[in-house]
Amino acid sequence: MLKIIIPTAMLIPMIWLSPMKWMWFNTINNSLFISTISLNLLLMPSELIIMTNKYMGLDQISSPLLVLTCWLLPLMILASQNHLKMNPHNRQQMYVSMLVILQFMLIMAFSSTELVLFYITFEATLIPTLIVITRWGNQTERLSAGTYFLFYTLAGSLPLLISLLLLSCNMYSLSMTLLATSQEMFMMTTTNKLLWFGCLTAFMVKMPLYGAHLWLPKAHVEAPVAGSMILAAVLLKLGGYGIIRVTMMFTPLVELSYPFIILALWGILMTGLICTRQTDLKSLIAYSSVSHMGLVVASALIQTPWSFTGAIMLMISHGLISSALFCLANTNYERTHSRTMLLARGSQAVLPLLTTWWLISNLSNMALPPTTNLWGELMIMIALYNWSPWTIMLTGLGTLVTATYTLHMFLVTQRGQLPNHLKFSPPTFSREHCLMTLHLLPMLLLMLKPEIISGEFS
Repeated sequence: MLKIIIPTAMLIPMIWLSPMKWMWFNTINNSLFISTISLNLLLMPSELIIMTNKYMGLDQISSPLLVLTCWLLPLMILASQNHLKMNPHNRQQMYVSMLVILQFMLIMAFSSTELVLFYITFEATLIPTLIVITRWGNQTERLSAGTYFLFYTLAGSLPLLISLLLLSCNMYSLSMTLLATSQEMFMMTTTNKLLWFGCLTAFMVKMPLYGAHLWLPKAHVEAPVAGSMILAAVLLKLGGYGIIRVTMMFTPLVELSYPFIILALWGILMTGLICTRQTDLKSLIAYSSVSHMGLVVASALIQTPWSFTGAIMLMISHGLISSALFCLANTNYERTHSRTMLLARGSQAVLPLLTTWWLISNLSNMALPPTTNLWGELMIMIALYNWSPWTIMLTGLGTLVTATYTLHMFLVTQRGQLPNHLKFSPPTFSREHCLMTLHLLPMLLLMLKPEIISGEFS
């Protein structure tokens, strides 16, 4: 654990002390080194919890998410180079520092075993994300997007803080391992129900659950490419991780989650239908994230071993694929200077290799076999069907709509008559191909051994 946390913290002085021409090179190299070291954590035995100290530890649920966080930092830095090349050197340093601080906070959040430490680091991720969106966003609406993001997440987090204070007064401890074994948590009292609701509100908004999702498309559309990548790939997963942790503590209160499960399943269908009407590429990918996260919310709330396994697998797979899709949307934006899908039509004629990346990413997004997205979605659907056969109607329709809007996105952006303004667009760079390879290679390798990201529940 310390061999990941300490080098991540030491990236900050390195960014500010490196000469101008070496700053990007040093940061990418060292962050790649940290992410390579973190891959060790995937090989953890299922019954083991690595405890760094009494406040921090890792198990099978948090280690895949922590590795995903470490893997994405070098990719975010690679993706941002073209976006920042006209900025002064000190702004470039500040931007990369924000990404490193964000990674540090996420590592602390995923490895904390105390609920107070988890809450502090969970909230601390807001600050660097907000700075990245409001300072380096593409359009003038970025300030209102930042305001949406801040107030939605802060309003959702307040009940969590109150619940944690009440829990601390009653239990005299907020250790996750202790609370999970405590008998007092199993009582169906009104106080317990309120505590359950308070604890889960913050995570529902962060996921986001359909109904509390309006901040997400706005934040995604206005954020720079690294902001979109970290939002889609890791920050949404923080909500799913929190739901899994908290529901494991309040085990028998499944009845309370019925309205949320219905809302999540309804959200899969509704956001899928919204996607089919989108003209903005980034907005479409953002709404598709809400649709996929609806499956994760529903599966985490029914609390069966298969549903937890499916939730973790889908979170990791979706993290890599949605991040890849935002990178591809950014390559389109850098050439057309517009997010409108129709303006990028016919790209296959001038950028055929980029079309290959689009095809692989889209097929993974619609959960085509044998991708890990399919494993995650199938496990969730089977778990939901065993819980209630009626859920197959919504999940099945959701899958159909997902295939529809994903193919629509691919055909509109890649096929058709090539417009005149794209005939002289610059070719794709090695940096962009390297970026896509580093996104999709882990996906292809995980198909061979999906159990390392399964959380070992089943």
